[in-house]
Amino acid sequence: MRISARADYAVRAALLLAAGQDGPLKAEAIAEAQDIPHKFLEGILNDMRRGGLVASQRGMRGGYRLARPAQDISVADVVRAVDGPLVSVRGVRPPELAYSGPAESLLPLWIALRANVRRILEGVSLADVASGHLPDFVGALAEDPAAWSNP
Repeated sequence: MRISARADYAVRAALLLAAGQDGPLKAEAIAEAQDIPHKFLEGILNDMRRGGLVASQRGMRGGYRLARPAQDISVADVVRAVDGPLVSVRGVRPPELAYSGPAESLLPLWIALRANVRRILEGVSLADVASGHLPDFVGALAEDPAAWSNP
């Protein structure tokens, strides 16, 4: 599975907004703080605004803020807002696929993969990540030394 630059930048921007700033943050400030190309970030923030995750405010004291509390926004919400479905195969969602012959058991494999990705990304809120306190099940997975190596 790949995490796109859009998804990575979106989550990083959302975490900055979740970190408890006093008022809205300008896109320029977010871009500079997270080393994200400003123009690219503007498009990402627009997708997040359309997805109901951030709100924007114009004017001197304008900028972006989370549209709802950080504990109510999962990492999955952010990824979906900018990239669409969490897991797809050739751009198709696994339940819409069909295989035959020896490849028939691929479908439950892709479904299981999707279920695990969803379990993790839907089970972690922006508040969890921003506070540095990930849920225990995520910490347990990350503590496995094999998780840190590339076979």
